[in-house]
Amino acid sequence: MSRPTVIASCLVAVLCGIACVAPLAGCSGSTKKKGPLTIAERIKKARADKSPGGPARELTKVARLQAKSNDKTGAIRTLTEARGTIADDADPAIYAPRLVDIAAAYTAASEKSSAREAINTAATMAERLDDPVARVEVLAKIGEVCGSKEAGLGDSTHAKKILAEAAALAAGDGISDRFRSQALAAVALGYANAGLARDANAVTEQLESLADGLQDLRPKAEALAAAANVRARSGAQDKATALLSEAATAARAIDGAANRTFALLAVARAMMAAGDTAGAMALAAEAEKAAAKIGDPEQQKEALQDVRAVQAEGRKASGEQR
Repeated sequence: MSRPTVIASCLVAVLCGIACVAPLAGCSGSTKKKGPLTIAERIKKARADKSPGGPARELTKVARLQAKSNDKTGAIRTLTEARGTIADDADPAIYAPRLVDIAAAYTAASEKSSAREAINTAATMAERLDDPVARVEVLAKIGEVCGSKEAGLGDSTHAKKILAEAAALAAGDGISDRFRSQALAAVALGYANAGLARDANAVTEQLESLADGLQDLRPKAEALAAAANVRARSGAQDKATALLSEAATAARAIDGAANRTFALLAVARAMMAAGDTAGAMALAAEAEKAAAKIGDPEQQKEALQDVRAVQAEGRKASGEQR
């Protein structure tokens, strides 16, 4: 057999071998998709979080999953660990909000005494906050957890006391007009989520009046979204729809990618609360595109986490509406 013939025969054999083996390699080389992390794996990952307040935040998320699956004993155990990561003299700007989250998660696990302890510690910690807006926001969240019958302690008396303190701070001289809408929005939502509709509407009227005069688009969008949220909860759907349209217009007009992302998400959440899931998901998609343009990696990560959370809420709401 001539040399060219031999080479040709070898090539045919090699090609045939590849043709026969390739499908087999494709089958044997394929990897199975990993399933969701187990609770034990999530807890291990949460413990390893190195960011300030990270373990408390992530362990609280795990506890909520446990409570949702009716493992209340496991949820309480995880929350006890989360609470143990926070010293009473810790930085209030980071850890007071974590304590409020822990308290809310305790109520989901029907552990009200531990929830009250976390709430009281958060309130004491909030007194050390130098930023008055941050203090208002923490107090508003505390009031919300205290007052909510569905997702809190159902203690309207304590809620009214805490929220009245937050409202006084929001209206006081310690907060400039530039940030007053942010503070009032937190108070209005705190009242609404605590089930105190009359107080919520009173603060919302102040918020709407202030929003009308704002030139800075992010606080304007967030203030209008918060006002719409409260109006929707009180049954004023037409008013809520008009406010949401105005809020979305303001959010879309923001130049900075980060500010535009967070403003769009604020409006999306308000839309979802008002029952417009389709509109909320559309805004979340816009927010995702804006988040992709954020230059700071940590800020982008935070923004994308918020986007995913809103999208998950939307998918859940869509399933419930079908």
